[in-house]
Amino acid sequence: MSLLEIIGGIFILVGSVFLFLGGLGIFRMPDVYNRLQAGTKATTLGAMSVILGVGISQAATDWTWILKTLVIVIFIAYSNPISSHALARAMYKRKKFPLVKSKAENMDAYREIIETEKEEVKS
Repeated sequence: MSLLEIIGGIFILVGSVFLFLGGLGIFRMPDVYNRLQAGTKATTLGAMSVILGVGISQAATDWTWILKTLVIVIFIAYSNPISSHALARAMYKRKKFPLVKSKAENMDAYREIIETEKEEVKS
């Protein structure tokens, strides 16, 4: 194995981890907007890493792979955020608003933080 193949394999592994975590985030997030954020970041970084990894590992045999994969990466870098914005805007126009805690819930959470800090200072 050449050094380029090892570096390409590392990029592919990192991209696979990003894609896995993005899929996990899509299932765990509470509303559409959070799911879009998790999915878009993971897809953008994951796909770009995997494609760059393939390009780097194949560059050992043919250098044109780097150019081809760079074109694909540039396309992904431009198209994924735009498509995510379009989906978020469509959901907003359909009156699907983000989940927001009420002021009372935020105040309760803040009160708990203050109480624990006071207990830590006393002890």
